[in-house]
Amino acid sequence: MLAIVPILFLSFNSSTISSAQSSGRDEVLLRVIVVNTENEAKQILEELKSGKEFGTIAKNKSIDPSAEDFGYLGKVDLATLRPELREALHGVGPDQITNIVKVPGGYAILKVLAASEGEIGQGMGANRDLPLSGKSSIKYPVDVAGQVIADLAFQKYPKPAGWEQNFKAICEIRQKSLSLLEDRIKTRVHSSEPAASTPDNPVDLIQARYALAQVEAYQGKMDEAVSEWEAAYKIAVASVPAGVAQLDAVLGVAYLHKSEMDNDVYRHPADKCVFPPRPGMKYDNVADSGKAVEHFLNYLSQKPDDVQTKWLLNLAYMTMGKYPAGVPEKYLIPPSAFASKENAGMFTDVASSAGIDVVSMANGVIVDDFDNDGLLDVIISSYNVCEPLHYFHNNGDGTFTDRAAQAGLSDQLGGLNMIQADYNNDGCMDFLVLRGAWEFPVRKSLLRNNCDGTFTDVTAAAGLAQATRTQAAVWADIDNDGFVDLFVGNENGPAQLFRNRGDGTFEDISHSSGVDKIAFSKGAVAADYDNDGYVDFYVSNLYGANFLYHNNHDRTFTEVAQKAGVQLADSQSFASWFFDYDNDGWPDLLVNSFFFSPDESLRSYLGLPYSAKTLKLFKNMKDGTFKDVTAEVHLDNVYAPMGANFGDVDDDGFLDIYLGTGGPEYGFLLPKVLLRNQQGESFADISSSAGIGDLHKGHGTAFADLRNAGHEDILASMGGATPGDAHAFRLFANPGNGNDWIDIKLIGVKSNHGAIGAQIKVMVENNDHRARTIFRTVNSGGSFGASPLAQHIGLGKSAQILSVEISWPVTKTVQRFQDVRPNQFIQVSEFAKEYKVLTPKRFEFGAKRGFASKLTPVASSPLQ
Repeated sequence: MLAIVPILFLSFNSSTISSAQSSGRDEVLLRVIVVNTENEAKQILEELKSGKEFGTIAKNKSIDPSAEDFGYLGKVDLATLRPELREALHGVGPDQITNIVKVPGGYAILKVLAASEGEIGQGMGANRDLPLSGKSSIKYPVDVAGQVIADLAFQKYPKPAGWEQNFKAICEIRQKSLSLLEDRIKTRVHSSEPAASTPDNPVDLIQARYALAQVEAYQGKMDEAVSEWEAAYKIAVASVPAGVAQLDAVLGVAYLHKSEMDNDVYRHPADKCVFPPRPGMKYDNVADSGKAVEHFLNYLSQKPDDVQTKWLLNLAYMTMGKYPAGVPEKYLIPPSAFASKENAGMFTDVASSAGIDVVSMANGVIVDDFDNDGLLDVIISSYNVCEPLHYFHNNGDGTFTDRAAQAGLSDQLGGLNMIQADYNNDGCMDFLVLRGAWEFPVRKSLLRNNCDGTFTDVTAAAGLAQATRTQAAVWADIDNDGFVDLFVGNENGPAQLFRNRGDGTFEDISHSSGVDKIAFSKGAVAADYDNDGYVDFYVSNLYGANFLYHNNHDRTFTEVAQKAGVQLADSQSFASWFFDYDNDGWPDLLVNSFFFSPDESLRSYLGLPYSAKTLKLFKNMKDGTFKDVTAEVHLDNVYAPMGANFGDVDDDGFLDIYLGTGGPEYGFLLPKVLLRNQQGESFADISSSAGIGDLHKGHGTAFADLRNAGHEDILASMGGATPGDAHAFRLFANPGNGNDWIDIKLIGVKSNHGAIGAQIKVMVENNDHRARTIFRTVNSGGSFGASPLAQHIGLGKSAQILSVEISWPVTKTVQRFQDVRPNQFIQVSEFAKEYKVLTPKRFEFGAKRGFASKLTPVASSPLQ
């Protein structure tokens, strides 16, 4: 039987009715087990008393969403618990368990943990209304999206053996479990609603209505969801007045989301969801926006200092064309808080006109040339376990065509992130799909490029079919044998390292290499940070310390994050990457933080006190350690990005940053962020002037010159974590600039064919007649989204290239070319004494023109 509602994760809870009983504690660290019947609970209680491990039983038998995390709830404010749970905890000390507690939907047993017991993390949405990592001062948004309850239904639905290997089975389980949950909650609501206008069990009935509303909202059925919340609201007004304010906040978010959907903002966004709004921007139908305003004002009358509700009120007025002038002065968040101090030109979303017209949940994205025609293609995945991959072939005329079916990819369902590499060195780009993040273990897919426009799933044959929860992985040649190996960071499980045998298969050396630490990993990136000739790994973890694995040159690694100064034990890290932000030839490290709180980010924008950690930029000190320069370069803000990547949007030779902000809740709305690198000395926010401030949910991101025009465009996922938050993919076309550039594609011979890890050094002289050096390392960029392996390098104004130097990872070969002109595409093969000029088609998006691609050999200086 499926549980009706998760007992501890309802946004409406009995703390609105009565205060916590005094027990000398305000917060307690907890695990929980919930089962369907009292007999099951009694059996489990006996097992616990006999010494069986609480977390193991929770993992295997609990019907609560926390089961995936061994029943772990983290530090819980007692005031947020139902009265019967608070009563059961009275007098229960560390390492003790409660008696059986009857709760709506089942029977619970709680365990109080010692304060020293560390967190193992939780999935997306779990505890989103409770303090994360013990940071009780952080405010989290109300649960409107319903992902927690939908995932609970999936987890507890009966499954056939081997389901985690079968994508169609996973899709069917998602659909059937959700339908069954919806039917059962409807039955409960209708059977338990008494005829009297004031029911005897108002709290339980409100919770049932709330749960049904969440299920409807998860699916995007906002009319039905709003109807259920309105019914709950009426019950609260009549019987539970202390709960009205919270339902005002919920209904405000629900009506705002409904207004967005009814005005087709998610499918055809144009500029309708870009902040700050364009002059004259207004929804056609604003009735629901008006209702959102009404509920937000009701809530603010009780809690006038609530920053995130003020922000949502401002956004509701924006949809009505009344921002900022129509916003009550005491609640106004002025556009000046988000103003850009610099202008690099206005980007334009051209995804639809280019034919990349995907409307999807959270996406991963790869941009690269998958058919070796000199044109960059785009592959997009989806968090939706029923949605196939999209393979957009570049037609060379400003348009793209989805060839997933022809390429044999239509049965590849789901996948939150992807990374590419030519793992078998056959000259055709392969890619890996990562699955299971936030939810449940699922197998990955290694898709081998057949060099004929099709792909073959070789996951099992390659030895990579183990099911895990992951979105974090990186390709790197750890032993310099010419074949890229694979590092995978998992959630609530040990990391994996697979050595490429060179015959199409991989050997699992996770344990022998020393990298199999258990963590909740959200990013995995690679670089030779100490320039000793061997690649190292950095792993960012959402809960707990991060890892820096130093390569010992013998297929083993030593974890040195604390020694190097990049451990970040309490930062809640997410997307990360190595990049040389200051062009000194040494890879620096950027680590984004993510807290499930728009309130914290808004406080950062407004100059108010905040509790969350900012992202961190660590400068490589060239001695094996890093220095935190975050404040020094003006990055000490709370941005809340999931997707993020880097590129050079203004072609000045310094790498810029894009942050895809947002969280799973429908009210987690923040503008995307574009940070311009100012000569390696600081970063300036140019989001508003660039026009890229979409308010919806950012995920996989890539920088790429899709038009072969010499300017990098930004490809950005905007979908959320539920079907009701699916959004159109964005392709922000670069407006161009007057700077020069060079695009360099490397071909490995003894080094891996894709040249991952090869280093490029360009010496250039600009109109100030001073020579400077620009450094790049071949990789796909950040840890959530993959840019092309060919390196687009901005050179600045009036650039004269003095030399191009390539250093190869396996052979240590160094090639030096001194006769390279700017503003062209070149190809360099390892050992070659000359480079080739590429002349790929150049076009505008949506246009029907271009010229043929060809190779032109160019003489070069001898190898030095």
